[in-house]
Amino acid sequence: MTSSNIFIIGLTGGIGSGKSAAAARFAEAHGIHVVDADIKSRVVVEPGRPALHQIADRFGDAVLQEDGSLNRAVLREHVFQYPNERRWLEQLLHPLIREETVNDLASAESPYALLVSPLLVESGQYQMTRRVLVVDVPEALQIARTTLRDKVPEEQVRAILQAQARREERLRHADDVITNDRDLAALHHQVDQLHQFYLTLSTGAKQ
Repeated sequence: MTSSNIFIIGLTGGIGSGKSAAAARFAEAHGIHVVDADIKSRVVVEPGRPALHQIADRFGDAVLQEDGSLNRAVLREHVFQYPNERRWLEQLLHPLIREETVNDLASAESPYALLVSPLLVESGQYQMTRRVLVVDVPEALQIARTTLRDKVPEEQVRAILQAQARREERLRHADDVITNDRDLAALHHQVDQLHQFYLTLSTGAKQ
């Protein structure tokens, strides 16, 4: 748990599951404070940050853009080919991401806060939360959505899926599940119902 007494819901799901769409609904329709670990992962490698120097020292200038910022696509392609390199990168970045995340969550003023992370289970971030919400979709739909959205080959999407927790493992940690195999209206309906439930839980926790 964080040092704050804020009621934290962890939101996760595999690539292409619709995590961002669910989080956006919580934020825009209900005013919930959302902390996105993916965004924090970009912050900790911004130019001038120590982590970027360490990454460039290890992988060379090929992982840098002309302006000195991180070329995330090149780095991602490299580390997914070499599991040892991916583990090194995770050991460097996860503590930094956690610190940024904890500080942001502590500033929440909504009745509860949402921690959005694709690696909520794998990184142990779920231990910071009171409940885990999984956005679940069939793997074939994840692949179809991601190849369309990111314009990347199916093989690359499958490599990312391999690096993420298995669907069964995520569901094993889930307290709540959104099934996102229909349209956006169906997703919003499920979010709206969960919001009312989380309001009740967070209010009860403060009494």
